[in-house]
Amino acid sequence: MPVTARPATIADVLVLEPALFGDDRGWFAETWNRSDWAAAGVDADFVQDNHAFTANAGVLRGLHFQIPPHAQGKLVRVVRGAVIDVAVDIRAGSATFGRHAAVELSASNQKQIWVPPGFAHGYLTREPDTHVLYKCSGHYAPEAERGLAWNDPDVNIDWGVDVAAVTVNERDAEFPRLSELPVYFEVRS
Repeated sequence: MPVTARPATIADVLVLEPALFGDDRGWFAETWNRSDWAAAGVDADFVQDNHAFTANAGVLRGLHFQIPPHAQGKLVRVVRGAVIDVAVDIRAGSATFGRHAAVELSASNQKQIWVPPGFAHGYLTREPDTHVLYKCSGHYAPEAERGLAWNDPDVNIDWGVDVAAVTVNERDAEFPRLSELPVYFEVRS
């Protein structure tokens, strides 16, 4: 199979590993194939591809999300460098509400993460000159953009570094804690 998938620490968040087909010249991989990824659990209509470059290690981007009706799922991968990629469940009523999944994505491990709608998403660069590519299931809508505090003690994310050394922009530093977020997403049983 061209891709294998396993649940992260939260079942709805998937870690995907595309098969690499290599020889003495290098390797080839399908990084997205609608039917194969749907069979693996990512059945999304992607409408936008994004490419983010970060010059330095220790830079945090996030935790971002968009509210309905502009919610987005994201399929994230790293093509140069490395990140700790985090998804936080912000779906009220979910059995995993407030929990997070963290995965190292790097150019060398070729892993991808599927972050479904209803999760705040962010990452911390582990290496300089890191390039992150991600597909989105919804268009960017600035009026729907929201965020969650990356250092919320109730979420308790271990970013793997001294938090005093993290570089974060002003907007991301001012996002509210989980306990201060309105209910934007809800899981009903």
